Amino acid sequence: MSEELIIKHCSPTLAGIKIANLFNCDCHSHEELNVTIRMLNHRLFAKGLLIMPVKYFGNKALIYVFRPKLLRAYLKDERVKQILRENGYDTDDIQKCMKRIISRLQNGSFPHEIGIFLGYPPEDVQGFIDNNGQNFKICGHWKVYGDEQKCDNYFKQCEKCTRCYLDSYRSGNTIERLTVAV
Repeated sequence: MSEELIIKHCSPTLAGIKIANLFNCDCHSHEELNVTIRMLNHRLFAKGLLIMPVKYFGNKALIYVFRPKLLRAYLKDERVKQILRENGYDTDDIQKCMKRIISRLQNGSFPHEIGIFLGYPPEDVQGFIDNNGQNFKICGHWKVYGDEQKCDNYFKQCEKCTRCYLDSYRSGNTIERLTVAV
């Protein structure tokens, strides 16, 4: 897994404007990928970023890049807690929440509440669950059921961030330099 791949898929999280991103990458060796992730975590943890593989399948891995501090704060929102409780989560313990979402991902399903762990607005996560992914207002980085203008502006901000981060990385800036401390 290259640093450029992380920047391509996770710039808003690196910039501190998004709680988390999730992406697939090639993985021909679990051991090599785990070594790469440990090295990246060693370099980026002080900035408040954590990277973890949450699922291996074939020659691919699903990678979760997140801001634990931002996630903890988000999980305190009552609407977020309600969605998680309705899906069997112990909302008083972030570690248990993380174990449950990882377990659900590893068991072959793609749980709709994953949007919570990516920082999506709770009304959009609940809307997706209630509508089985249909009847959304707009579709960008996720399907929007709530405030479409706010989300559309946010999507544009994320896209601009990704373009700027990729350009900056390709011009010689390091992933450490691009990762904002939060």
